[in-house]
Amino acid sequence: MSALGNGSVALAGGTELVPLLRDGIVRADTLVELSKVVPRGVRGTTIGAGTTLAELEADPEIPQALREACSLAASLQLRAMSTVGGNLLQATRCWYWRLRFPCYLHGGDACHAKAGEHREHAIFGNDRCASAHPSDIAAALLALGARLRTTSRELPLTDLYRLPTDDDRDVTTLEPDELILELEVPRPEASVYLKAMDRRAWSFALVGVAAARSVDGARLALAGVAPIPWALSSPDDLERATPLPGTAYKVDIARALIRRALEAVGAPAPPA
Repeated sequence: MSALGNGSVALAGGTELVPLLRDGIVRADTLVELSKVVPRGVRGTTIGAGTTLAELEADPEIPQALREACSLAASLQLRAMSTVGGNLLQATRCWYWRLRFPCYLHGGDACHAKAGEHREHAIFGNDRCASAHPSDIAAALLALGARLRTTSRELPLTDLYRLPTDDDRDVTTLEPDELILELEVPRPEASVYLKAMDRRAWSFALVGVAAARSVDGARLALAGVAPIPWALSSPDDLERATPLPGTAYKVDIARALIRRALEAVGAPAPPA
């Protein structure tokens, strides 16, 4: 989209961008309002990226895992404003990044969480950065096998995300002028999203687990455990977790939630 870049930033629901602008993490000379550009609404298995979480939660045709992820993501007021496209691009809630420490994601040489307080941080993909991706919706869509259409390409959701490297600290593959327009979300035979939180409601996931069963078997994806939404090929992948001293408890939570999620969708589950 030609209006983006060079100091211009896209604005949809604003629930993610406005706090980042307020805290000086994102800077913008111009905000480009997207309501006339990005599709909104549900047409069969196609979801416009401008559709709000509240609209998805209320639609009985939407797979259960996605509806549950939307209902658990935030307060009703925020769900009424937050768009599914914006939610996929949520920034980490790591307090070192939010407080603008010179951390790895901000271009520094170190992850401050590793030597500091890190109870809510990653157990996978944390070699360089131990932040945890907060999106419940991304985990649900990953388990559902969603695909995206942007202003320049079509891609599976898994290709939207990347772990940061020394050459590129971004955790998404979107170009500065590229927008998510639509999502194609297959309908599974059964799906579920389970979430462990510090509070009973409206809290970011310590661990979120999405499971979806189709004719090809069950797919699993996790929220709150890696710098990006994290797919598991099987429950045995938990054996490859690399928790920090303060996050080892997340492995136990993930194991319990995975077993419950697989049982809920009627898929073979590991023994308790």
